[in-house]
Amino acid sequence: MHAPRFAPRFAVFALVCALAGCTDAGNANRSAPTGSALAPALRVEVVASGLEHPWDIGFLPDGTALVAQRPGRLALLTGHSPGAQLRPVQADLGDVLAEGEGGQLGMLVHPDFATNRRFITCQTHQVGGTAVDVRLVTWRLAEDGTRADRLGDLLTGLPVNPSGRHSGCRPALAADGSLLVGTGDTARPAVPQNRRSLGGKVLRMNLDTGAPPPDNPFRTAPDPRERLIYSYGHRNVQGVAPRPGGQVFVSEHGPVGEDEINLLRAGGNHGWDPSRGGTESSYDEDVPMTDLQRFPDAVPAVWSSGSARLAPCGATFLTGPQWGSLDGMLAVATLHGSKLLLFRIGPDGVVREVHVPAELDGTHGRLRAARQGPDGALYVTTSNGMDDKVLRITAGTP
Repeated sequence: MHAPRFAPRFAVFALVCALAGCTDAGNANRSAPTGSALAPALRVEVVASGLEHPWDIGFLPDGTALVAQRPGRLALLTGHSPGAQLRPVQADLGDVLAEGEGGQLGMLVHPDFATNRRFITCQTHQVGGTAVDVRLVTWRLAEDGTRADRLGDLLTGLPVNPSGRHSGCRPALAADGSLLVGTGDTARPAVPQNRRSLGGKVLRMNLDTGAPPPDNPFRTAPDPRERLIYSYGHRNVQGVAPRPGGQVFVSEHGPVGEDEINLLRAGGNHGWDPSRGGTESSYDEDVPMTDLQRFPDAVPAVWSSGSARLAPCGATFLTGPQWGSLDGMLAVATLHGSKLLLFRIGPDGVVREVHVPAELDGTHGRLRAARQGPDGALYVTTSNGMDDKVLRITAGTP
């Protein structure tokens, strides 16, 4: 947890400094070269369609997969190949408030699913039509996959904006087996720097109990919420990508541009403070995404989009020889950018190259989830709101 020539088949960021990250905001690696030497073409296949804002996908040991949809629906995908069917999963989701960016959000299949059939969802909880919080819920999937029984709340009290803005809530399994959850700041100025709030943070907890691990950075804090915090000062974390070996990278939405890729540091402050040190009561988005002047010890982003507005979302590392020269790259789906970003990152966390494969550059609209499946392929969901799809991406002939 401690933290040549360009291939013609890639539409790269060359000569577009905003996308290459070469604008001068003073807080990120903005000189990463673009392009890819002998990068393989990508094959993109539609596995299934007819979804509505599929927020996340989780793979099951029997070759099926669960898909969480923002309006408050779960579906079982019968396979990983084109032609797979979507079957509804009955579940008590009547308390989900699908408003704006809120609703049924991230999902994580328990690593012991083969024996306990458990999975975890993030969702906006409402009572009588009023948003109460964002919470983590544990479920058990029936043997036939037709029903999910609610076992209880793993964690409650993540702050929520009634409009759903900046709901965050992306879970991931760390290399040590702990649960990581990226959260949003709910567009409230004091939240990201307030360690007594769970918003604008990356949380780390026991996957089964929700308790803070004994080596969490604020484990001895008087407030039980602070004990769960791994890092803070975030705006709206949308992707959490543990890297083989222990590093964890997150993708994060900036205000208008200044989207970031961050390498987490235990106890690190990532420098977002729209309250300007508590002097501003409005949500002031004119402050830097990582304010090194106010917080000299803040963790600088490893990459920023500069002035380009991309809205990076789901993120995962591509691993395995089937990826060829793309093996080890960080894949990040983007919403506003409607493209897949591929980052080559050194062992020191420095971004060496950034690529945009032509096969996923504006070809399928907004892209949200990004998960590597058990077959080694990358699975990405679209988030256009109508007839959304699950895409299967492999290295090979289109």
